Amino acid sequence: MIGGGKIQLNRWQQAAVAVGSAVGALLDPRRADLIAALGETTGKPAFERVLERMKKSPEGRAVLLERPRVISAQVGHAWDLPANTFGAAYARFMGSRNFSPDDRPPVRFMETEELAYVAMRAREVHDFWHTLFALPTNLIGESALKVIEFEQMHLPMCLMSVVGGTARFTEKQRKLFFQHYFPWAIRAGMQSTDLMCVYYEKHFQEDLEDVRRKWGITTAPAVPNQNVP
Repeated sequence: MIGGGKIQLNRWQQAAVAVGSAVGALLDPRRADLIAALGETTGKPAFERVLERMKKSPEGRAVLLERPRVISAQVGHAWDLPANTFGAAYARFMGSRNFSPDDRPPVRFMETEELAYVAMRAREVHDFWHTLFALPTNLIGESALKVIEFEQMHLPMCLMSVVGGTARFTEKQRKLFFQHYFPWAIRAGMQSTDLMCVYYEKHFQEDLEDVRRKWGITTAPAVPNQNVP
């Protein structure tokens, strides 16, 4: 299995893992392993649909054939690209937050290697999407990106993450999110190209604004400065 050992579960076990992961993730949203397990145990039909779309797309087929990984050994050259490029913007996003592309948890609960790769790819392109949509990594930014991910992939985990995230908002954060970010995220997710069919690494050297236009991406809205974290 991609990055870890495969764990075979029956339906009752899948349900138990899903419920346990959902509860744990709500209690501690920093547990990336629980969020990953929730996505895998509830997302098989969605990942199957994504897989079929990728197979129908020339660029998506290339991704499935070559199986690129968003890990330091394969994307490290982005840090050396010109400042205007998509790759450099991704490197700035990661470096400014002291993030590592190697920190993603492995896929453990997918039935086939092909589905496991799709699940891993969805997990690994998350920071590409942060970069392209110019979204912060605070609670509001992550919740907005989950809305986009749901529009793109229809993963139940994305919807549950939005519900869980907004439940933790302050009143000021909730107002800001639903007035500005939520309606934009709905439109952005629907209007952009099928983002799981993009071979991002092949576009690292292209101008950031050019790839945004090519993929129909609108960046996060400018909102009044309300000192909301």
